[in-house]
Amino acid sequence: MSARALFYSPILQSPPYISARNKLSRAELRPRGLPRLLLGVLSGDRVCSFRVSVRDVKSESYNVSEKSVKFEEALKDIALRSEDLGVDSESLVPWWEEFPKRWFIVVLCFSAFLLCNMDRVNMSIAILPMSAEFNWNPATVGLIQSSFFWGYLLTQIAGGIWADTVGGKAVLGFGVVWWSIATALTPVAAKLGLPFLLVVRVFMGIGEGVAMPAMNNILSKWVPVAERSRSLALVYSGMYLGSVTGLAFSPFLIHRFGWPSVFYSFGSLGTVWFTVWLSKAHSSPAEDPQLRPAEKKLIVSSCASKEPVKTIPWGLILSKPPVWALIVSHFCHNWGTFILLTWMPTYYNQVLHFNLTESGLFCVLPWLTMAFSANLGGWIADTLVSKGLSVTTVRKIMQSIGFLGPAFFLTQLSHVDSPAMAVLCMACSQGTDAFSQSGLYSNHQDIAPRYSGVLLGLSNTAGVLAGVFGTAATGYILQHGQDCCRSWDDVFKVSVGLYLVGTAVWNLFSTGEKVVD
Repeated sequence: MSARALFYSPILQSPPYISARNKLSRAELRPRGLPRLLLGVLSGDRVCSFRVSVRDVKSESYNVSEKSVKFEEALKDIALRSEDLGVDSESLVPWWEEFPKRWFIVVLCFSAFLLCNMDRVNMSIAILPMSAEFNWNPATVGLIQSSFFWGYLLTQIAGGIWADTVGGKAVLGFGVVWWSIATALTPVAAKLGLPFLLVVRVFMGIGEGVAMPAMNNILSKWVPVAERSRSLALVYSGMYLGSVTGLAFSPFLIHRFGWPSVFYSFGSLGTVWFTVWLSKAHSSPAEDPQLRPAEKKLIVSSCASKEPVKTIPWGLILSKPPVWALIVSHFCHNWGTFILLTWMPTYYNQVLHFNLTESGLFCVLPWLTMAFSANLGGWIADTLVSKGLSVTTVRKIMQSIGFLGPAFFLTQLSHVDSPAMAVLCMACSQGTDAFSQSGLYSNHQDIAPRYSGVLLGLSNTAGVLAGVFGTAATGYILQHGQDCCRSWDDVFKVSVGLYLVGTAVWNLFSTGEKVVD
C-alpha cells in the first residue's frame, strides 16, 4: 500500500479500532466524494486512532501484521501530523472529557452564582409571611433586608486580596459553604429574636461577599480575552436564573411546607456543589494536572501573566481615573439593581395588588429577561471585539445600554395603568440592565488583570454601599410617604438620577486598556 494513497486526520474520540494482529480486508468503497474510515492500530499497550481517507485504492487484502516499510512510514507520518496539530494520539478520552476545562470551570462558577441568588432572594418572598407572623413594620423589614449587605460589605476587598494571594478555589469554596450554613440557620435565628436574625443575615453576607472577587480571579486566569464577555455573562446569568429559581419555588414551598422550608432546602444544596468543586476545580491552569496540553497552551498564550501577587499597589490603583469611573459606576448601577432585587415582590404586592404566589411568579419574568440579555450582550461584545472594534468602545456601548435602558423604563412605571404593562416595564428595565455584564463587570479584567479580584472587591464595595443605603432608604421612603404609589415613584426617581450620573462618568473616564500591571 502506498503511503501516498493515505490522507490522515487525527480524531479526538475513541472509535472502534482494528487490531494490528488481525488481517485487514477492505471491501469496495464507493461513497460520493472522498471516502473516510476510522482506523485504530494496537502497538503494545497503546492504541492510536486515525481518520483515514482513501482514494483510488483497489479492493485487496493486506496482512497488517507484516511489517511493511511503507506502512511504518505512513504511521510515522501520521504521528508527525498529530504533533503538528497539537493532538496527543496516545490519549483517547470520551467526548465528555474533551469538553474544554476552562468552560467547565465557568459552568461551576455559574452554578455557584445560581445558588448565591437563590439563597439571597428567598428572603424577599419569605419576608411577607415572616413580617405577618412577627409583626414587623416596613422599617424593620428594610433593616432585615439591608443587614445582609453589612456582612457583604465586610468581605469585598478582603475576599479580593485573599483570592489574588491564595487562589480563587479556596475562597469561593469557603463562601458557598459559609452562606449555605447561614441560610439553613435563618429560621432558627428568626424564632430566637430579631437580633439573632440580623447576625445570621450578616454572616450570610460575609459568605456571599467573597464570591464575586474569587470568581473574577479564577476567570482572569482560565478564560482568554476573546471569550471574556461571554464567560462573565454566563456566570452572572447564573445570578439571574438563581433569582428566577428562588422566586418561582419559594411561594410553592411556603404554601406547602411553611416559610422555614425555603431556607432549609436551599441551604442544603451548597453541600452538593462543594463536593464537585473540591474534586474538579483548580485556581489556575498551572495547578490542574489533568488539563490537556493544547488547551493549556491556548489559555497561557491568551491570558495575561499571572505571577503570584505578593503586595497590592494601592497607590497606583487608586491614582487611575478609570478605576474611579468603575467605582462610581458600580455604585450607581447597584443602587437600582439591589432595590429591584429586594423590593420587587413588595412592589407587586402593594402597588399591583398581587398575592404572594403572583408576586413570586411575576418577579421571575424580569430575571429571565436578564439571563437572556446578559448572554446576548456577551455574544455581541465578543463579536464586536473580534471584528476589530476597540475594547474601550465596546465597554462604553454596553454599559450605556445598561444605564440608559433601565432609566427609561423605570420612568414609564408612573404612566402605566395596568399590572401587565408594569411587569413589562420591569422586565425591559432589568433586561437592558444586564448589558452591564459586558460593560463595567468585564472591565476589571481589562484594566488590571493581575489584580482583578482586588479591583472587583474595591468597586463592589461601593456597589454594596449602594445596596445598604438604597435598601434602607426605600424602606424609609415607603414608611413615611403619604401615598403608596407616589412613594414608589420617589424610589424610582432616585434610581433614575443615579443611572444618568453613572452614564456620564463612565463615558468620560472609563477605558478598556490595561492601566495597572
